[in-house]
Amino acid sequence: MNKFPDETAHLAAVLQKLDAALQEASLDVEKIDTEYKNAKRYMAQYRGELDPHEMFQNELLLKQTDHTGTIAAASRDKLARLKDSPYFARIDFKHENGESMKVYIGRFTFRSGDEMLIYDWRAPVSGMFYDYETGPAGYEAPTGRIDGYLTRKRQFKIKNRIMEYALESASNIQDDVLQRELSHTSDEKMKSIISTIQKEQNKIIRNENAGTLILQGVAGSGKTSIALHRIAFLLYRFKNRLTAKNVTILSPNKVFGDYISNVIPELGEEPIYALSFSDMAEIQLEGLICFDEEQNPLEDREEKRSQRVRFKSTLDFVKMMDTYTADLENTVFAPSDYTFGPFTAHKDWIRKRFAAYKKYPVKQRLPMIAEDICHKFEDENIMENELPRPRAVLKSLTSMLTFRSTLALYKDFYRKMGMSQMFVLPSKKTLEWSDVYPFLYLHASFEGLKVSRLTKHLVIDEMQDYTPIQYAVINLLFPCPKTILGDFGQILNPDHTHTLADLRTIYKNAEFAELNTSYRSTWEIMHFAKSILHHTGIQPVERHGEAPAVISCKTDEDELQHIRAAIHRFQKSGFGSLGIILKTDRAAETLYHLLCSQYKTELISPKSTSFHNGISVTSVRMSKGLEFDEVILPHAGCETYASEYDRSLLYIACTRAMHKLTLLYTKDPCPFLPLQ
Repeated sequence: MNKFPDETAHLAAVLQKLDAALQEASLDVEKIDTEYKNAKRYMAQYRGELDPHEMFQNELLLKQTDHTGTIAAASRDKLARLKDSPYFARIDFKHENGESMKVYIGRFTFRSGDEMLIYDWRAPVSGMFYDYETGPAGYEAPTGRIDGYLTRKRQFKIKNRIMEYALESASNIQDDVLQRELSHTSDEKMKSIISTIQKEQNKIIRNENAGTLILQGVAGSGKTSIALHRIAFLLYRFKNRLTAKNVTILSPNKVFGDYISNVIPELGEEPIYALSFSDMAEIQLEGLICFDEEQNPLEDREEKRSQRVRFKSTLDFVKMMDTYTADLENTVFAPSDYTFGPFTAHKDWIRKRFAAYKKYPVKQRLPMIAEDICHKFEDENIMENELPRPRAVLKSLTSMLTFRSTLALYKDFYRKMGMSQMFVLPSKKTLEWSDVYPFLYLHASFEGLKVSRLTKHLVIDEMQDYTPIQYAVINLLFPCPKTILGDFGQILNPDHTHTLADLRTIYKNAEFAELNTSYRSTWEIMHFAKSILHHTGIQPVERHGEAPAVISCKTDEDELQHIRAAIHRFQKSGFGSLGIILKTDRAAETLYHLLCSQYKTELISPKSTSFHNGISVTSVRMSKGLEFDEVILPHAGCETYASEYDRSLLYIACTRAMHKLTLLYTKDPCPFLPLQ
């Protein structure tokens, strides 16, 4: 029996109007496309007969038609996206003046004539759905604060134009909907969460005043999704001055970039540009110097290299570099008198000009000083003598530099610090990864960096995996507001010693938000993971399932048989994804080769570029940010996970599981496991 016949009728009416609007929009696009093709054909046919004025008018018409077509196509595509699931919620709001309004909330706005049928989830009035239960409520409208009462709150699940359920409650109906959604199996791509955004999440998403926002969120708290929804909100709120082209996201790897790639387009915005720290290094160092890719610290524990990494991962290291660069004024440039015929620019005058351009990198000051010298000589040239060219003056000024390259300067930094052993070139003109960003930081002061002016908002995910010196360079490259997110309980590199407190020191004026509720995993899995990390602050959602299984295996072959049996069960389970997670990339590759001939499996490695459902074999570091219906952790014994740092790795691996978790070991179990 239909509990809400009024809603069924309303849905039918909305769908009818959507279909009509979509048909009309499609015809508009076809009409504009025909007009564009006809105009192109006319110009091509009569090109030799058209006068310049007519050609200009026709080219202008083409551009206008193309622009109109782009807008019309975007409108059509939004309507097409709404067609199968037009809205997910309804609120009835009564203003203090007695006026009432019925608000249906969906992904996008839909208006039919003068009637607003669907409000965008990002609209100010829609925020009340997330922030209030029935009773006193209000929202910030462009005209000011609007107060009143929520008299009704309903939530729907509409799929393929059919209303699967409708819920109404004076209590928080979102809890019921959340449970339903969390019980679903995983998707190949991260999905939008507009129907299940929680109050504390909504506050972060709609924070439009924070210049920079730091978001610390436990595993499964939805922090990445929230950050992307915040970007979608900012694109909606500031559509006149912020577009998707102005947003860049720094993601840890290409697989994760692919996994999250659908969220922004799903919310009606263009995809945002994703790059990595390695990508940025390549851009900045092209033609200057090479560098080795970051060594996996789990597979390469060479002690001297670890010492160098630890030394360069601290906030104190940045302060040392700041002290050195502050003194460059006095050390890097040793001016002497410049004389050309009867004219002389004395060294003291040159030094003053050098100091006057303090805000510019050292080498960028020299052409400006050369111009100043030429202008000075021109002013003094009463007898109209021959004067030097700026290029010749610049050559002389360049010879006054005490260092000719950033590399020579970088070597000098360690020499002056009395720590020459902390800088090692693995090969000629090739930097270790830990030296790349310190080198760039010094290069910024000496020669300058290629600074992005297009990016107006930067998203940094997995904030705990980047060092203070990397953030120092990022702040130079992207002088814009930032959304920075991650979890300092999930640090991957044992040689990184910086903390959340260090990050908050770097961004003193940033707003800070914390998410401690975990939504991804069942209560049983999250309770298990909590005990590994001793993280008392994690609050798992009350969604129950199987308790994690910890299985003792007699031999490695026995363990492999358990994995095969688990795969067979998975294939019959109805789950969409199985993640087999090992400690290292090398171990993952080894197991993959043992399984791939028998099962359709995918190896997720540093070379991978995409994520797909099914059976995936991967490492802890490559699993970061991903989720699987079921997770198997082979080799979960004391030989693999033994150090305190390994607690974090084990916690990361366990928290990838949504519904089912199995750990296998031979010999002795890992000491961190909460065995019964």
